[in-house]
Amino acid sequence: MLHETYAGTVPPGPRVRHDPWIEHLAWLMDSSIGAGRWSIGIDGLLGLVPGLGDAAGALISLFIVMRAVRAGVPRIAVARMVANVAIDAVLGAVPLAGDFFDFAFKANIRNVAIYQASLAGGRAANVRHWAFFIGLASVLLAILAIPITLLVLLLRAI
Repeated sequence: MLHETYAGTVPPGPRVRHDPWIEHLAWLMDSSIGAGRWSIGIDGLLGLVPGLGDAAGALISLFIVMRAVRAGVPRIAVARMVANVAIDAVLGAVPLAGDFFDFAFKANIRNVAIYQASLAGGRAANVRHWAFFIGLASVLLAILAIPITLLVLLLRAI
């Protein structure tokens, strides 16, 4: 749906570029295999291969991100997409628990939704991406602050 016409004219406002290739890739990676009420994809199966599986899944996922960059998706949305791939790869690399996470966290489908929403031109989407990064930075700072605080308290007790 590159251009939809209404009464022979292109409607005003942003146009969403329909990209069936990345939609199919996201479906294949995240939801192509039905398993009862749930669906899993190749990404989860790749994650079962120790070491290389999560890296291979991340590389394949980056094709969607590269397509978004070429389509002119805003940088903050691309950063959010890269963060989704990184979260999927890093947490998926944790033995056993990471495998379950890999099946549940559908980074590619999330990234296609970000891609499409960004091309639709919503300023609200950019605000959500900034809020995500502010929240992520807060969590990372808290994770760093806890051991530092404990170390300081331990040194004062000595």
